[in-house]
Amino acid sequence: MCRRLLQTITALSHKFGTPQFVLGGGGNTSCKDPETLWVKPSGTTLGGLTPEAFVALDRRKLASLYTMEAPQDAALREARVKEILLQAVRPGSKGRPSVESPVHDSFPAVFVVHTHPTLVNGMTCSAGGEAVCRELFPEALWLPYVDPGYCLAIQVRRSVEDYKRRSGKYPEVVFLQNHGLVVAADEPERIEELHSLILDTLKRAYRSKGIETDLHVGAAPGEEEAAAAIERIRSALGSEEAAFVVWSGAFPPPGGPLTPDHIVYAHSEVFCGEPTAEAIADFRRRFGYSPRVVYWAGAVFGCGRSRLEAELALKLAQDAARVVKLAEAFGGVKYMSPEARDFIESWEVEAYRRSKLADRSEKPSGG
Repeated sequence: MCRRLLQTITALSHKFGTPQFVLGGGGNTSCKDPETLWVKPSGTTLGGLTPEAFVALDRRKLASLYTMEAPQDAALREARVKEILLQAVRPGSKGRPSVESPVHDSFPAVFVVHTHPTLVNGMTCSAGGEAVCRELFPEALWLPYVDPGYCLAIQVRRSVEDYKRRSGKYPEVVFLQNHGLVVAADEPERIEELHSLILDTLKRAYRSKGIETDLHVGAAPGEEEAAAAIERIRSALGSEEAAFVVWSGAFPPPGGPLTPDHIVYAHSEVFCGEPTAEAIADFRRRFGYSPRVVYWAGAVFGCGRSRLEAELALKLAQDAARVVKLAEAFGGVKYMSPEARDFIESWEVEAYRRSKLADRSEKPSGG
C-alpha cells in the first residue's frame, strides 16, 4: 500500500511540477494513511521527486502543533513549528518536511496537491477574487491571505472543519488569496479532473473579459547590446550579486509582491532605471537587499549568484507581469501587504528554500 501511494503521488508531482503550475521549488504534494503523512521535502522541486524522497511524518506527533500555545513572536512561533515537524519525522526518513505539512494533514483525502498556477493567481491576486471565486467555483473554499507556516496551517484546519460542518463534506478545492491552489481527493484521477476543470473555467472567464492569457514580451536586445548592459549592471551590483545575468525583451514591471514565491525568487521590489552605483546603493538603503530584477535599456535582466537564481528571478518577474495582466479581468491586481511581505523576507524557511535551489558550483560568465 505504502509503495503504491508513493508511486502515485510521485506521478502527480511530476504532472503538476511543470511551469504551468509552479516555478522553482514552489508547491508541495503529499499522500497519507491513518498513521503516516508522506510529504515533499522543503527546497526540492516537484518535477525531481522520487518515491524515496518523500518525508514520512508521524501524524499523531504532528497533531501536537494544532493544540500548542503559539508564541506571539513570529520567529519564536515558526521555530517551534519547525521543531514539531522535525520531531514528527519517522526514523529512517530523510529531508526537512515542507512547512505546509500541517496543511496537507488537515485534509482527510489521501492525495493533496498544492500549486501556484499563473491562471489561478490571476484570480487569487485580484481585487475581486473572492467574489469571482464564489461565482465560478461555488463549492470551493476561499481563504483570505495569512502568513504561511503556523498561521496558514491553523486557518486551513479551522476552515476545512467549518466547511465540513456546514456542507456535510470536506472541500476538494481551496483557493488561497495571494498564494495559490490546494486540491485534495482520494483518487489521482479526481485530482487531475479538478485541475482541468479549474483551468478551463478560468480560461473561459479571461476570454469573456477580453484578456489574453499570454504575456507579450518585446524583442530581446542583441548579444553586443546585452553584454554592454550586463557589464554596467555587474559594475553597479558587484560581481557576486550579479555573477550571472540573463535577459529578455521588455514587459511591464509589477508594482509590488504578489505571492510568497515572487518574493523568494525575485524580491518584493524590482529596479527600474539606469543601474548606477549611486542608484543601486540607494535601492539597498531603502529595501535592505540588492535587486534581482533590473528594468533598463528596453530589456529586463535577472541577476543572481548562480545561473539558476538569475533565471528564476527573470521567470518570476515575467510570471508577475502575467498575473497583473490577468487580474484586470477581476477588478485589478491586489498586492501583498507590507506586513505580509516583511514576514516572507525575514522567514528562515524561505531562506532555507532559496539556499537549497541555488546552484553555487557554477563559475560566473558573461551571460
